[in-house]
Amino acid sequence: MRSLCTMHIIGSRFSGGAERFYTRLIQALAERGLETLAVNRRGSAVSKELAGIVGQKHVAMRNVRDPFSRWRISRIIRDQNPEIVQTYMGRATRLTRVPENCGAIHIARLGGFYKLDGYRHADAWVGNTRSICEYLLDNGFPSNRVFHLPNFVERSETPSPEVLKKTEAALRLPENAWKILGLGRLVEKKGFFQLIESFTRLPEEVKGRPIHLIIVGSGPEEKKLRELARQGGVSDRVHWTGWQSDPDPYYALADLFVCPSLHEPLGNVILEAWSNETPVLSTMTHGALELIEDNINGLLIPCGEPGIMADTMEHFLKQAPSFTAGLVSGGLTVLSKRFGKKAVVDSYIGLYEKLLSEKTGR
Repeated sequence: MRSLCTMHIIGSRFSGGAERFYTRLIQALAERGLETLAVNRRGSAVSKELAGIVGQKHVAMRNVRDPFSRWRISRIIRDQNPEIVQTYMGRATRLTRVPENCGAIHIARLGGFYKLDGYRHADAWVGNTRSICEYLLDNGFPSNRVFHLPNFVERSETPSPEVLKKTEAALRLPENAWKILGLGRLVEKKGFFQLIESFTRLPEEVKGRPIHLIIVGSGPEEKKLRELARQGGVSDRVHWTGWQSDPDPYYALADLFVCPSLHEPLGNVILEAWSNETPVLSTMTHGALELIEDNINGLLIPCGEPGIMADTMEHFLKQAPSFTAGLVSGGLTVLSKRFGKKAVVDSYIGLYEKLLSEKTGR
């Protein structure tokens, strides 16, 4: 394979599923010998994570109509002359215009059911779930330019006993506590208010062990969620860590990971939980329904039903650990078959080669 020059543009300041995949894919492509440039916001989470690993250019990208940033991105494309320009989510995609005299192919990657008016100028589109691809096709995007390429998550190395002990001590958890984990941006669509409400409905103990909830993440809903926990009388058993750049120790500590989202196109956190051999309970979002087979590789419950969530969590804890091994094994099987690093990176490189070949006629 000849060397390719790719540019990857994202406009986020904070980190989430799309941002973590952005950094993973860029590093994986660089490992495969592709010349890879990251374009992002100075001081952003992705910029810090990629520092010293790949080349970066910084653009303010203050909003979707930032004329200076639009000019700046076009100038970077003209100066760097990449063959592939890949944008992530709405802000970067709307601000990116490949200059007419440049030969780059613009691929817009979607990880959600976004408003599409700012995407149609791209040359090709990648949806990380089948339902997103169907959404694009239903809205008139050409079928020969829409591609389904999932995210990948690498198998995590089990954190050392010392790291786990230190993490547990920082949380001030009782030694024999059941640990339920929620992780993500604390925004309404992620459904953490339902997780807190369901937690208030659980008994304080199952099989003589106290139940504690760990919330890893930050966001505008945190104050309201803390108040909900206080009103529910569970503040002493809910632990708030803030955002963590390395969530693996929390997954590894958890007896059960809960994804309570009201809307989740894919659910990178589900893949991350599987990679840490943590059993998963999720609401029936688009993403979870593409990933999880109920009682085989995870547990599924309806959205908006904290009572059912509480009952399912309690039932799981009463059945653990005998019920755990099968769910973990099922999750690892799906992860390796459909979301392995090599297969997904091969697919991206294959897509780049296909589009460039079609353009040049070679």
